[in-house]
Amino acid sequence: MKMNWNKLAALAFCTAATFAAGAAHAADIKEIRFGVEASYAPFESKSPSGELQGFDIDVGNAVCAKLKAKCVWVENSFDGLIPALQARKFNAINSDMTITDQRRQVIDFTDPIYTIPNMMIAKKGSPLLPTAGSLKGKHVGVLQGTIQEAYAKAKWAPAGVDVVPYQTQDQIYADLASGRLDAAFQDGEAASKGFLNKPQGAGFAFAGPAVSDEKLLGAGVGYGVRKGDTQLKAALNEALKELKADGTIDRLAAKYFDVKVVLK
Repeated sequence: MKMNWNKLAALAFCTAATFAAGAAHAADIKEIRFGVEASYAPFESKSPSGELQGFDIDVGNAVCAKLKAKCVWVENSFDGLIPALQARKFNAINSDMTITDQRRQVIDFTDPIYTIPNMMIAKKGSPLLPTAGSLKGKHVGVLQGTIQEAYAKAKWAPAGVDVVPYQTQDQIYADLASGRLDAAFQDGEAASKGFLNKPQGAGFAFAGPAVSDEKLLGAGVGYGVRKGDTQLKAALNEALKELKADGTIDRLAAKYFDVKVVLK
């Protein structure tokens, strides 16, 4: 009986030590360097004065505040975010990056934070639909490295659709407005807030329904972290869980989005 009590005491000690170690590890995080591609309003963009702004920026700053860590933002092209993370240019990707099986092969993700419908935009009254048959022979702009690029190249390009990758979303909108593109494919909120609701987007509208494909388009947005960085991943997950529970992320989302986007 004495041995059993000793085992229980040892188990209790180890459990307590594990919790203490976890808390200590979270406390050890003094700075979080977030990688971001800052031309994707309303998630991340720049104000006229050059300050970073948007939903992802606000949530990231709230996460850092919760962890009592300093937030540092490192700008990078979207298609280069994963290589830059692996090269340790920053600690985590916070740039509206959807969790997909393909990306999970090279990096880890936090729990999903939110999800946004994927939508195509074209001129108002256009008969175009987000299907291979409708877009055959047309030019469709996508942001390099995005799930929309992967989907368009897999589903549309083989059927004769000219899928045109760009380094920034702003370049896509410029070419769409000038007529060099027939359509653009991105998430719906980015299209609405970053283009359709601005003077540049006058005469354009969503074309067809939202596009869904869990394998290629994923099922939610999370923070990308390096494989094996369990300390940071756990700390980010805990902070995000608390910010969801106290309503912070919902309040921040209400500033930017017309629909509920936060995943519980």
